[in-house]
Amino acid sequence: MARFYPLAKKLLFSLEPESAHALAAQALKLLGWCPYLVRPYQHPMLENTILGMSMPNPICLAAGFDKDATMLAGLNQLGFGGVEVGTTTPKPQYGNPKPRLFRFPKQESLQNAMGFNNKGVARLVARLERVRPLACMVGVNVGKNKETPLEHALQDYQQALQASLGVGNYYVFNLSSPNTPNLRDLQNNAFVGELFSMARDLTHKPLFLKLAPDLPSDALLKVCASALEHGAHGIIATNTTLDYALLPGAKPFGGISGQVLKTKSREVFKQIAQAFFGKAVLVSVGGIDSAQEAYERIKMGAHFVQIFTSFVYQGPLICRQINQDIVKLLQKDALKSIQDAVGIG
Repeated sequence: MARFYPLAKKLLFSLEPESAHALAAQALKLLGWCPYLVRPYQHPMLENTILGMSMPNPICLAAGFDKDATMLAGLNQLGFGGVEVGTTTPKPQYGNPKPRLFRFPKQESLQNAMGFNNKGVARLVARLERVRPLACMVGVNVGKNKETPLEHALQDYQQALQASLGVGNYYVFNLSSPNTPNLRDLQNNAFVGELFSMARDLTHKPLFLKLAPDLPSDALLKVCASALEHGAHGIIATNTTLDYALLPGAKPFGGISGQVLKTKSREVFKQIAQAFFGKAVLVSVGGIDSAQEAYERIKMGAHFVQIFTSFVYQGPLICRQINQDIVKLLQKDALKSIQDAVGIG
């Protein structure tokens, strides 16, 4: 498969980005029906148990790629330790007008203004109920509908969470997308406390807060503290950035991901890890494109990491390659398992 991806990438990148994504989705669905085409890479040094969840490895796919849980079987075959589906909302919604997804191949970065386009939580739940048992963990990322006023946002998060409680291993509250008007205003102590208090009354499953990389340091740490105080198990950092100076030629709207986000995301995660390592499960995402970068985030305190843009640019075997290389790094450092690496940096 590795030798075929450069040709497939030429085809995919000749298409408009959303059309390419739809074609890739069909290929992943086919892979799900033909599990012997690709053998997931497995190694006991990579295995971990986090909040009672068995993870075959620390490389996971971030939310946004499989919004409606249509590709899970294929993504599982590629060997991801976890796949986060969504963002899902109580009601279906189209999202923002097209074009809303842009490639920057020279910088191996993306810019998206998707706007939580999805078919609604009921459809997502129906698909997850039909999927066969998977080796990977399944996270469900939930958000609010665009037309829901901020004062009623809590009800949207509650509705999406309640509807999906039977199908996910863990749940993520997305308050940090830049593509739903005023959503990031919900990244405040009061709302976050109310949100997680509500969620803890509904479930004992692991709950995470996903944060933007653009919050001031003091506000960032206070929001994290409020989430953990009111029942969150962990923090996912970071979502896409609105720092358009990072990307030459960036559009004046939408969030940026990929290599140009790497330094900023790493620095934000470092602040969170210094404050909350040992008090919460920490997840790093943003610009991770190699085993070395993933391993550095793990040593900084990430219990697992997530990728997205590097999957688009490097292809379907990136998870295998990163995991193989992490095993070599663990052996080089004379560590017995991935658990031994978390937080040693």
